[in-house]
Amino acid sequence: MSGDRKVKVLYDELAIADRTEALAREIAAAKPKELLVVAILKGSFMFAADLLRALYRAGMEPQVEFFHLSSYLEGTVSSGAVKILRDIESSVRDRDVLLVDDILESGRTLAFAKDLLAARGARRVLICTMLEKPGKRAVPIDADFVGFVCPDVFVVGYGMDVAHCYRELPFIGRVVTAQDAA
Repeated sequence: MSGDRKVKVLYDELAIADRTEALAREIAAAKPKELLVVAILKGSFMFAADLLRALYRAGMEPQVEFFHLSSYLEGTVSSGAVKILRDIESSVRDRDVLLVDDILESGRTLAFAKDLLAARGARRVLICTMLEKPGKRAVPIDADFVGFVCPDVFVVGYGMDVAHCYRELPFIGRVVTAQDAA
């Protein structure tokens, strides 16, 4: 499906790597207690892996878990309802939790996850996203750590997809449409 489409690079590998290292230093400076990193699948898997290695280089030893949440299902527009496809296994009681996601857009998924973890007794729930689209919020939520503020375009690559394509790209870009070429 993706072979016949071109992708315009918005954030290249070097920019992503540099920003991820900076985010790890910012997170370490927040001095989290008994840090549990909870990556939201599927989109954040590349970012979460890179961030975990950067946190190690910043002197941290976080544990890691995975939420598989979805509000998109098969489409490209949020359905508005968040569904837990896979829950975490670790207790969050009296721990600091860092939610890691690919993009903060409507905010529904992250608000759902943050509220759930707080209700389960997390001491503090922080949010780190690679991208943020501030003008797209459907619920009041902000990230504590943001890689890049993203233009209002549909992005792919670095774990993010459209119809399960483009996740493997080592950069973040947008699919070039026929309208762009015209």
